[in-house]
Amino acid sequence: MENTFDIKEGLQITGTSFQPTRETIWEFCEASLDYNPLHWDDKYMESDFGKTNFGGIIMHGMSNFSLITKMMTDWALPLGGTHRRLETRWKSPVKPGDTITPTGIVKIVKKTEKAHWVVVSVAVTNQQNTLVAEGEAMVEFSDA
Repeated sequence: MENTFDIKEGLQITGTSFQPTRETIWEFCEASLDYNPLHWDDKYMESDFGKTNFGGIIMHGMSNFSLITKMMTDWALPLGGTHRRLETRWKSPVKPGDTITPTGIVKIVKKTEKAHWVVVSVAVTNQQNTLVAEGEAMVEFSDA
C-alpha cells in the first residue's frame, strides 16, 4: 500500500441517510436498554427540561454515533482501512420523521512507520441542513 496510498486532505465522504421513526427509536431503547422517557413517552415530553422543550420524543444521540460509524466503515474497509476512533458532540435533537445524513471531510493524512492515519471531520445534518452532531474520526490504513 506504500506506493498506492491516494487519500488526500479535503476528500469528502457521504454516508447513507436515515429517517428515524417512533419504531426505530423504540427498537434502540430495547437494544440499548435505555428507556429514558425522552425517547418514548409523549406525555413526559410535554414538559420542559430547564429552559429546553424538545416538542416531542427524540432519537438517542448514540444513533447519530452509529450512523457516522457506518459511514466511516463503509468508506474505509474497502480501501483497507480500520476505523479506530470517533468523538462526537450532539448539537440538535433528531425527531421521528427527520432525515439525517452523515458526512465527513479528510482533514489530516499522516504517515507513520507502519501505517497511514487519516483524521476526518464528521457531521450529521437533518433535512433542513441543521447540524445535529459533529466530531472527529480516525482511520488507520496499514502498510503491511
